[in-house]
Amino acid sequence: MSEDSERAGDAEYAAFVERCWAPQLRVATLLVGDRHRAEELLQDSLVKLYPRWRRVSRGGSPDAYLRRMLVNGRISRWRRRRREHLVAEPPDSPMPAVNVESADLLRRALRALPPRQRAIVVLRHYADLSERDVAQTLGCSVGTVKSQNARALKKLRDLLTPVDEGART
Repeated sequence: MSEDSERAGDAEYAAFVERCWAPQLRVATLLVGDRHRAEELLQDSLVKLYPRWRRVSRGGSPDAYLRRMLVNGRISRWRRRRREHLVAEPPDSPMPAVNVESADLLRRALRALPPRQRAIVVLRHYADLSERDVAQTLGCSVGTVKSQNARALKKLRDLLTPVDEGART
């Protein structure tokens, strides 16, 4: 491989990182629930992507490949730790929220979901991927995405719906 083509590949990769950093960081933050761990996850994934860059960039969608790496990295870390770490402060908001209290409540509810359900909800509703794209990213069937999404949304509704004080007996 010539030095010029190697430099061109590096420039292409650098442009990709610059373009995808903010949206992929938001996805990673929602996957892990903490901005600092999300930055680590994204950086680790980008480091692993670099040696594969030529093949991935020629093969189609490097954004989808990186999302898959983020999900796989999150699942691997979860398997190693098998529990979430409590933090004194809620994670930084990746974007200004209209209602900070509601956004914090939603983040806490997302963290209450199992990692796979959280990944499905984030990819499906935040990253706005189709059920087929989510299934492809996670390496599962469309039916699994549909059922896990339905379960996750039900749990989120249960967690986010205020309990009527008069209904308790």
